[in-house]
Amino acid sequence: MAVLAAAQLLDELMGRHRNTNPNEKIKKPNWEDPEYCKYFMVKFCPHDLFVNTRADLGVCPKVHDDEVKELFEKAESSYKKAQYVEEFLRFCRHMISEVERKIQKGKQRLELMNSKPEGPPMTQAQTEKNQEQVKLLSEKITALVQEAEEAGTRGDVEQAQGLMKLCDRLKEEKEQLIKQQENSHWSMTAELAAAQEKQMEVCPVCGAFLIVGDAQQRIDDHLSGKQHVGYFKLRQAYEEMTEAREKEQQEKEKKRREERERERSVRGGGLGSDRRDRERMERDRERDRDRSDRDRGERDRERGDRDKDRERDKERHRSSREEKSSRHEERDRDREREKERERDRDKDRDRDRERERERKHRKERRSSHERSRRRSRDRERDRH
Repeated sequence: MAVLAAAQLLDELMGRHRNTNPNEKIKKPNWEDPEYCKYFMVKFCPHDLFVNTRADLGVCPKVHDDEVKELFEKAESSYKKAQYVEEFLRFCRHMISEVERKIQKGKQRLELMNSKPEGPPMTQAQTEKNQEQVKLLSEKITALVQEAEEAGTRGDVEQAQGLMKLCDRLKEEKEQLIKQQENSHWSMTAELAAAQEKQMEVCPVCGAFLIVGDAQQRIDDHLSGKQHVGYFKLRQAYEEMTEAREKEQQEKEKKRREERERERSVRGGGLGSDRRDRERMERDRERDRDRSDRDRGERDRERGDRDKDRERDKERHRSSREEKSSRHEERDRDREREKERERDRDKDRDRDRERERERKHRKERRSSHERSRRRSRDRERDRH
């Protein structure tokens, strides 16, 4: 990061071609080269907005050049230029959706703090007792999971499933205790905030917590801060460019309609041509409506990401238990196959041992027969 920052500083002071030889031919800049920052050419680079803040994106790895930016602005409209603009809008939309999630979480937190607690806050002794119960439940859950794995290893699927169900009930009880403790914590926080008589609010631009009725100096410091100004600039640029693009599309559609009207007047067609023109105009309206629906759908899709993530978590939680049971069954089948292979290997070993014993017996019989023949020859020799 420090090397990139130093290189960019040197480029600004001495130019991009500071290391080239005097006789070397300098290449003319081209905005289509991949070394230049697309965001900087379109509007501005988001990496420069949040320097030394919590939302710092780091140093941009691309080159920022005012001359190249001017070439980009003077260039004629093309597919690649429109693609650069679309990438800039997509990045801005991503940053805005992230800060919108942060704002929503901050509002939920304030609502929880300002809402009436379900019960009085827990005492220190009750809190310690609650923590001990949570610890005991965690140990029981760990032991039950280990027993379920051992039962699955033995092939007792029913016992493993029963232990997992009991484990799920203990997990629910543990979550209730943790929620009760969190509610007590928020209740104490709300009482402390009420005692201090300070109401909080969430900044609708950057998501920071502000004190209602705070000193004007602090409010001005927040409004002029890098994070607030950066998100405000992102939102403003996104809205302006989106409106400009919509106006451009409307003007193009208006020109197309005017051209069709002129063609129809010049052609002087009858009823059939009027019908075809009306159908063509209706198709164009449908196409524009679909385009606006797609843009609106993208925004709705971004808002619905949180709900989808929650549904995925629930589905993942449900499927994890099914995967565990299926994993245990597959493990049991693998063990059975391994046992069969082990039995086959034992049979092969028994056959090999039996063959080895037979070979030894045959060898011993041959050797005994050979000794008896030698003795008989020796006796014959002694007689003679």
